[in-house]
Amino acid sequence: MTGILKQAISPKEHGIGVCGGKGKASRRTPEEICRIGEDFGFSGDNIENLCRASKMSAKVDNTAVQAGYQLYHHAFFIGEDQKWAVVQQGMCTEDRTARRYHWLSSNMESFIFEPHTAIVGDIKRQKVLDMTSRESEGCRRVSTDLVKEEPKRLMRLLQSLKPDIQKSLNDWLPHSNEYQWRNPAERYLCMPRNINWKTIKEIYEFQPSNYEELLGFKGVGPATVRGLALVAEIIYGEKPSWKDPVKYSFAYGGKDGVPYPVDRKAMDKSIEFLKQAVEEAKIGEAERLRSLRSLTRFIPDQ
Repeated sequence: MTGILKQAISPKEHGIGVCGGKGKASRRTPEEICRIGEDFGFSGDNIENLCRASKMSAKVDNTAVQAGYQLYHHAFFIGEDQKWAVVQQGMCTEDRTARRYHWLSSNMESFIFEPHTAIVGDIKRQKVLDMTSRESEGCRRVSTDLVKEEPKRLMRLLQSLKPDIQKSLNDWLPHSNEYQWRNPAERYLCMPRNINWKTIKEIYEFQPSNYEELLGFKGVGPATVRGLALVAEIIYGEKPSWKDPVKYSFAYGGKDGVPYPVDRKAMDKSIEFLKQAVEEAKIGEAERLRSLRSLTRFIPDQ
């Protein structure tokens, strides 16, 4: 779909540009953003900010939200008004399920504070490390403070939580015996065996002023984020969020090319659910009416 949109949409003609794609195409996103930004007449600073938005959205979903999904598709959309959107997808190799992440610049306060417009998936995990959650604010602060101290001190703290002593964060979390170790993301919750101490030293020399700068630093990966969160929780009592941030999932077909019969009952139930959500949402009356009118487009004539 992204490839087709890139071919069909002309930035100068339609006022929107499409960048990225699957696999190798996703790595060409920065150069495509630069080209489209120049077509729109954006300043160098604006283009740099768009490239950063592309990088940070991918970094957050690969590193700050650890549910066992590795990104393989990244699509970045740019409007001539400098607004942007991201649609990217990750795959869990253990159970072959996918998860899609949606970002809108107009709905976002920051890259590390509940930035998603929606996260869509077939499965809601029992335990997911979500460093973007409101509940993780203290953990983010302590993680940033830890890397601003001498690396040797952080090394001692991590060594005090050796894998042979603290085998998994699972030991510290409440769970049912029925679900124990059945979560494909379970291995992502384990104490990291190796930390890139060269990167930690470089971060120390850089002295990040906030968690966003820490997360965006080159070389910071899931193991570093997880190790810092572990120290913040066990030693300093600042717990991160372990709730899956999946917002909703409505699916009525597959991608295997085989015609899929419409489940009208399931669709009616979903429409009713969305209608109730709009009616109860804390939004203005005008916006509520617009949303309900949009929803009626999916309701067949009686």
